[in-house]
Amino acid sequence: MQRNKLTALVTGMLVVCGSGDKLRAQEKFTADKVVAVVGNSAVLYSDIDKYSKALIAQRKQQGYTSERDPRCEVLEQQIIQKLLYNQSQIDSLDIPMERIEEVVQSNLDDEIVKHGSVAALEMFYHKPIFSIREELKDRYKESSGANEMENTIRNKVHVTPGEVEKFYKKLPKDSLPIIPEQYVYSQIVLYPSNVEDAKLRTKERLLELRERILGGARFDMLARTYSQDAQSAIRGGDMGLSSKDIFVPPFAEALSKLKPGQVSGVVETMYGFHLIHLIDKIGNQYHVSHILLKPQYTDRDLEAPYDKLDSLQKRIVAGEMTFEEAVMENSQDKYSKQNGGLVSNLEQLEIYNVGDPTEASTKFYTEYLNPEDYKVLQKLKPGEVSAPFASQDMLQNLLCKIVRLEKVIPAHPADLKEDYLQIERMALAEKQNKAFVEWLREKSAGMYIRIDDEFRGCDFMYDFLLK
Repeated sequence: MQRNKLTALVTGMLVVCGSGDKLRAQEKFTADKVVAVVGNSAVLYSDIDKYSKALIAQRKQQGYTSERDPRCEVLEQQIIQKLLYNQSQIDSLDIPMERIEEVVQSNLDDEIVKHGSVAALEMFYHKPIFSIREELKDRYKESSGANEMENTIRNKVHVTPGEVEKFYKKLPKDSLPIIPEQYVYSQIVLYPSNVEDAKLRTKERLLELRERILGGARFDMLARTYSQDAQSAIRGGDMGLSSKDIFVPPFAEALSKLKPGQVSGVVETMYGFHLIHLIDKIGNQYHVSHILLKPQYTDRDLEAPYDKLDSLQKRIVAGEMTFEEAVMENSQDKYSKQNGGLVSNLEQLEIYNVGDPTEASTKFYTEYLNPEDYKVLQKLKPGEVSAPFASQDMLQNLLCKIVRLEKVIPAHPADLKEDYLQIERMALAEKQNKAFVEWLREKSAGMYIRIDDEFRGCDFMYDFLLK
């Protein structure tokens, strides 16, 4: 999904100013006032002051300055966000409340840990926890509604190959984007020979932990000590409140069978092995924590695959078999095996559920290469096959591989033939931006917008918002 461009600034500042480390104590102003009204939403002076300070700090850190008054920039973005949110309400767009609840809970959990207790957090903000929660929820609901509305507008826009070509031809040659250096390579992958033994050891370790929990040990303490999910381990395994639909199927299925307070048996997913603790269930929302362990291997566990790959590499170099033949007969990587070993980003697209599989690419920028792979690839010449080496897949599972460098594409100005996808994205972004600005112009004309006299002299990017 394409990230919103015009609401991203305000959404980012909401994150910076509104929650977690990102939550700041409410500043006290001698006189707060409404500086703008958009539909049913108001923009407060205190928000403009707070977000503009955050914007200044952010730009200072980035070494970027702007001639525009940051208060005016923030006000314009606030007006756009509230216009989008109001229209999302009119159009009855589906706002992902489950995700909002999850983010709010996660931020509150971080704040409670940071301040030491709920009571300390309430004292810091001078308000009860339910008020802090509701204010956060309102902020995220508005920013999420605005994002959904903008995505709806932009996703209706498409470009044809003819439009892409026309866009490319009108670009001044000196303004063509520079495409960084890219690598194209193939691989043969083998996993450790004792995978099942390692999985069994992991399951046994989790069963030991489960016995300790049933015997009275605290789940959260064991999660902090043993869980390999760093993000939740710091919170005692707590994953917050959310719908079970956000979890991978085996996890969701196990979760649905638990009652509050129960701990599951060992559950295997693509990420490893879990113990799942259902803390509470509120409607269709599950408050869950877990302990994640991954199978562990030693260098000795890679000896068998290393020896086999070493033999294959020698046979390929000697001309006794082709690289492609070796791939089909031996490689255990399902993503590259059916393509002669040629590596693409299909695995990333599948795991993170982003992008269109038809846009899968076999060209990798150096910063997106696995560090172990890049270390080897940069020493090869096109056509050369490496010696075996240890690496990891996207889920950080240990493996052994050999790679063949197909080609290195030097940094170059974007070319229509070689870099069509990048140029297509640029053409689409330009067309989407034009469509979005026209939508803003049309909707702002029909929506009540009032701006305080103090800000009517602002230099807005879209002056039609200055009613």
